[in-house]
Amino acid sequence: MINRFSSRVKRLDRVFLNEKLKNAKSYDRIAGFFSSSILEIAGEEIESISGTVRLICNACLEKDDVVTATAAANALRKEWCANEPEQEYSSNSPRLKKLYDLLRSKKLIVRVLPNDVFGLIHGKAGVITLADNHKTAFIGSVNETYSGWRLNYEMLWEDDSDEAIKWVQDEFDYFWHHPSAIPLSDFVVEDIGRISGREVIDDITKWKAAPEPAQVVVESPVYRKELGLWEHQKFFVDTVFRDHQKSYGARYVLADQVGLGKTIQLALSAQLMALSGSNPILIIVPKTLIWQWQDEMKNLLGMPSAVWTGREWQDENEIKYPPIEDIRKCPRKVGIISQGLIVNGRDEYIEQLLSMQYECVIVDESHRARRKNLGEGKENDKPQPNNLMDFLLKISKNTHSMLLATATPVQMYPIEAWDLLYILSQKNDGVLGSELSKWRTNPEKALNLIMDRERINSNIDGLLEQCEWLRNPFPPASEDPMNFGVLRRNLGLSDDTFVIKPDVFREIITGRSPDSRRVGRILENGFMQNHNPFIRHIIRRTREFLENNNNPETGEPYLKKIEVVLMGEDEKEAIKLTPYLKEAYECAEEFCELLSKRVKGGGFIKTLLLKRVGSTMVAGLSTAQKMLNWGIESESIFDEDDDEFEEETPKRGRKKQSAEDEKYSEVKDLTEPERECLRRFVNKLDANKDKDPKYELLLSLLKEKKFAEKGCIIFSQYYDSALWVATELSNVLKNTAIGLYAGGDKSRIITDGIFKKCTKEDIKRKVRSREIKILIGTDAASEGLNLQTLGTLINLDLPWNPTRLEQRKGRIQRIGQENDKVFIYNMRYKDSVEDRVHDMLSQRLQNISSIFGQLPDVLEDVWVQIALNNKAEAERIIDEIPKQHPFEIRYERQAIGNIDWESCTMVLSEREKYKTLLESWK
Repeated sequence: MINRFSSRVKRLDRVFLNEKLKNAKSYDRIAGFFSSSILEIAGEEIESISGTVRLICNACLEKDDVVTATAAANALRKEWCANEPEQEYSSNSPRLKKLYDLLRSKKLIVRVLPNDVFGLIHGKAGVITLADNHKTAFIGSVNETYSGWRLNYEMLWEDDSDEAIKWVQDEFDYFWHHPSAIPLSDFVVEDIGRISGREVIDDITKWKAAPEPAQVVVESPVYRKELGLWEHQKFFVDTVFRDHQKSYGARYVLADQVGLGKTIQLALSAQLMALSGSNPILIIVPKTLIWQWQDEMKNLLGMPSAVWTGREWQDENEIKYPPIEDIRKCPRKVGIISQGLIVNGRDEYIEQLLSMQYECVIVDESHRARRKNLGEGKENDKPQPNNLMDFLLKISKNTHSMLLATATPVQMYPIEAWDLLYILSQKNDGVLGSELSKWRTNPEKALNLIMDRERINSNIDGLLEQCEWLRNPFPPASEDPMNFGVLRRNLGLSDDTFVIKPDVFREIITGRSPDSRRVGRILENGFMQNHNPFIRHIIRRTREFLENNNNPETGEPYLKKIEVVLMGEDEKEAIKLTPYLKEAYECAEEFCELLSKRVKGGGFIKTLLLKRVGSTMVAGLSTAQKMLNWGIESESIFDEDDDEFEEETPKRGRKKQSAEDEKYSEVKDLTEPERECLRRFVNKLDANKDKDPKYELLLSLLKEKKFAEKGCIIFSQYYDSALWVATELSNVLKNTAIGLYAGGDKSRIITDGIFKKCTKEDIKRKVRSREIKILIGTDAASEGLNLQTLGTLINLDLPWNPTRLEQRKGRIQRIGQENDKVFIYNMRYKDSVEDRVHDMLSQRLQNISSIFGQLPDVLEDVWVQIALNNKAEAERIIDEIPKQHPFEIRYERQAIGNIDWESCTMVLSEREKYKTLLESWK
């Protein structure tokens, strides 16, 4: 029988929906669009259904979003959060709670279909199995929403004939079982439950009374716009914040491997401490990272901050404040400064910074703070700190908490790790004990003991010595409540007391009390290896451990495994220098040799020129032409996207542009033989610049090896290389948007040779939405850029600082990568500097990497020495690197926890959060 319904005549929910659903057995619905508002009018009837309700809906996804289960879940999460359900449903918690219960019980099952599979699902239909097993079908204009069933003008046509029921059921089944139809992700379901009980803390003082990290972070952009935090990240932030609330503060080295999200962990820790305390936060980072830090805090945490540009502060909205002579007038609670300000000795600013008290000081790439007197046998020598280390030793006394970050706490010598703890230990007995502790006064023996190179005798004198290491600093109760906790309680030690007096401890160990037996157990169970200050204050997680160990709560790995397929490493894969390129390369080396004989700066210029010609012919040509014009034009040869002139490494006189040109002014007076070499070099490249072998290989990888199809980031150190490659590709790959990501305002999108200026944020957004699948970036893209939608990476040139190579790889081998396998191709010319270094290091790279977790920065010196034809010095540097791990710390398992922030229903008001962080330094 056919029934026709019009909302003009009667309300459809009353005359059809509620009546049909009451005590029904099942309900299959092509919904088009679904909203929880349907529960307001049919909630009880849906609950009365004895079987299952199945809905197929639209989603603003693309087919590429659902290629893998991970990508599908991530895409659904982002779409759900983009609609800001916490705002939309803020006053509808009972309805949402009902929806959550239905979804969790599987009584209601929802699948979504990307819009670009069939376009929008405008057809609306359903099949209801009634209580008596009779079925009926309906079609009409009604969406499965409150408005559709009750408010809008809608028409509905019911037909219970077998033919109609089969037709609608077939349509439903087709969509329901379509390969692109995906279930609601667990995150969406659980977030519905969370929002159903959501409450807002509208006063920061209420939050400060009982501060919880989850209440700050659970609705921040990193959760609502990105993919949240992994367990190891939450563990670090939670640990730091708990310690910060104590009288002794948080003092840690975060030494996670590249790609595990150190910046977000540190930034979130900074945000929580800034909200809970009254003093400012100071963040000290390499100059190349200051904008990345500000960008991530703004976009991932909704967190305002200010960057010191060298003469003024600039806030998160790019507003510059008037130049000032007093750096203490920071307009935000969190201020970011460059390490260069400290390294280059700006005394007035240093004194001003040291005159303040801080809530927390955070230092990124902290391994740059080191002693000058490094070397075997010098461990007990008093440190001779470089400028950065000296400053940190002083400012450590002025801050409640301090966090140092580095992927390589040991570059070459174990004492480097001790130095970082020594910085943290200033005015804090909880790190290395008091001034007289053995951990402070005898670092050489401390390191030997924890590395098991040396052992203490088991006689009475040995026992007394072990107790000296144990009592100062005495571990916190949280480290082992049954032993350290009980001993602390029995001795009446407060949480902020870390030194037990010698006579008190002697009395314990010489007696026969339960406490003496407890101390005996602690010492017998490997105190030195399991409870030393290094394990306590250095937190390091490796990708290998996180990928290969399961979280006991979920049975899944702590981190999704991303396999890296490394290409270009075989000797046969090195690109042969064509005859003209080989001649040009020889001209470059001849020019550099002539220059080196005349001026001291010649070696530096040689490394510059050989690096650039090893990138692309265009980069080498551009540099040589600028050199020929020295003294004629004022144009600098120092590209702002180059990484070799960072102000933080003054040992080779690296500063930017005009200052650098002036430093090497004596080089500019080229002799005629030098000019002749450069002319021959230029002529060779200029005549053949359209035949670059690297570009030909690049094109082959993109097309034949399907790198373009998988999505590709192409890296070069040099802007002129990146620009040239982007331009050439845009002319070949028609109708394809090519992204160019570079420093300053030089980012572009290029399509068919037409340039369109855009911001870095535009490019990031278009990469995320897959509008851009080929991205060319300078090393401005190697830090702070998340490229989880790209599955391949090509290194057009190899940076001489190995950290850069790790950072590049970390753009795609990172948390949230949608592919299980990513491909990386490293390009190098046969018989070039890169090839000679590769040949020298190839047998050691894997071993060095496994020793340190990544390649230490000291290997940059190997490149320089090879470029200067000083093979003996290069080999000496390599031979100094330990053959075995110089500093084994067994802490990974205790540096990961299970912390539930995702179900937090109490949240701190965004307005209160933002207002508090807008406070200026006082």
